[in-house]
Amino acid sequence: MRCQPRKKPQVDICTNTNHTCLLCDEPAGQAQPICVPCESELPWLDERCRLCALPLPMNGLLCGQCAQRRPAFRQVEAPWHYGFPVDALITRFKHQRQWPLGRLLAQMLGNWLAHRFSEGLPRPTLLLPVPMATRRLRQRGYNQAAMLAEWLAAQLAIPCAGHLLSRLRDTPAQQELDARARRRNLKDAFALTDHAAIEGRHLALVDDVLTTGATAQALSRLLRDGGAERVDVYCLARTPRPGNA
Repeated sequence: MRCQPRKKPQVDICTNTNHTCLLCDEPAGQAQPICVPCESELPWLDERCRLCALPLPMNGLLCGQCAQRRPAFRQVEAPWHYGFPVDALITRFKHQRQWPLGRLLAQMLGNWLAHRFSEGLPRPTLLLPVPMATRRLRQRGYNQAAMLAEWLAAQLAIPCAGHLLSRLRDTPAQQELDARARRRNLKDAFALTDHAAIEGRHLALVDDVLTTGATAQALSRLLRDGGAERVDVYCLARTPRPGNA
């Protein structure tokens, strides 16, 4: 199933050259529908853990969790903190079907990744969206991670394979659980449909937000055990640890 919305003109507004900023309604003045002042005020994630992108006081450090036990994924790439207005934009895209906002965020994430590739970040050979349970997919009508992955694939010229991962169990929503409950919640929740398709390959998981990293860890471990050489994680935003600003 394709997760691209059918109302294509609603999304194509982001590819026109004559448009207004989707945040303030002023002329964008650049190729994407966001003006320079609004773009500069986004909560850019500058200081982070070099593996899981957890916000830290300094850049290039390891957080305590990654220092104690390295994750199955190699690196997380996220442009922003999960803070205003990015949190509101993601919510409106994810739960209110505001496709142009999702398209804008995906385009900016693509620009971020293209810059990181130019700095030496290895390019993956395949993008894999985080899968959604069948019942929840029917209720929502779309998987926002799959939409992001398809947009990134077109922008970065990296193939997207939305069929290789499946969610076996319709688990409770992750945002309602603490870190330990999230890990239990995801035990045996995912399956890999084709081991040969990932053998020896560099993969990148695509999702909207990384919170505790439990989903990324579970999927990365599944892919590594299935033969993948490297797994990275691409997402729009990274949350701090619970209780931290």
